[in-house]
Amino acid sequence: MIDTHAHIYASEFDNDRDEVVTRALAQGVSKILLPNIDLDSIEPMLKTEASYPEICRSMMGLHPCYVDGNVEQTLAIIRSWFEKHKFIAVGEIGIDLYWDKTFRAEQEIAFITQLNWAKEMDLPVVIHTRDSIEETLTLLSQEQDGRLRGVFHCFGGSVEEAQAINKLGFHLGIGGVSTFKNGGMDKVIPNLDMNWVILETDCPYLAPVPHRGKRNEPAYTSLVAARVAELTNSSIEEIDRITTQNATALFRL
Repeated sequence: MIDTHAHIYASEFDNDRDEVVTRALAQGVSKILLPNIDLDSIEPMLKTEASYPEICRSMMGLHPCYVDGNVEQTLAIIRSWFEKHKFIAVGEIGIDLYWDKTFRAEQEIAFITQLNWAKEMDLPVVIHTRDSIEETLTLLSQEQDGRLRGVFHCFGGSVEEAQAINKLGFHLGIGGVSTFKNGGMDKVIPNLDMNWVILETDCPYLAPVPHRGKRNEPAYTSLVAARVAELTNSSIEEIDRITTQNATALFRL
């Protein structure tokens, strides 16, 4: 299995990162993909990747919640990192209108700028959306010229939204929300095209049941796989095989 979205470089893992990686491997998770969020996360992320070179691979991008009035200067620094290091994706990027709409225009500038980097560098993009699926799909449709590929991470939308995302050539990242009793994903997952699904944890956030409310970790990718298998009447082995294949192809691992 591949955990396609994990912040194990975060301070929540500073005391037991080795054990966290060991538990992931024991559960059959062979790769852990690390999305960047802002300027402060770069150093711990790269340090984590260097500590587990066979397992961890990092991405580079500016998360919408960290976009502010200095967006152009911040983007210039983020962009410069692509000249210094090999990243597997541009991410995590996107639009978030849940917390604060103050920098909505700047979020859109950052999103479009980073989508263009992805085209230029032939890299997938990892998209964060919160209260913004329509806005994100509109911008993505305008920018999609056949060169963009990627994933809507932490997907929790409707079947129609999933189909619109797939039609644009994008995957769906399924995580802990799939196990939540009132998450609504029990109605959606059986109708998804599994060729477009990849697994993730988004740890330390959104731990799946029975760990809901506690710190999430990559080992719990297996719980997400089990839930997807249950909802699609498949075996865990089949879900592991197809989602690993999808992630390997998308990120060219």
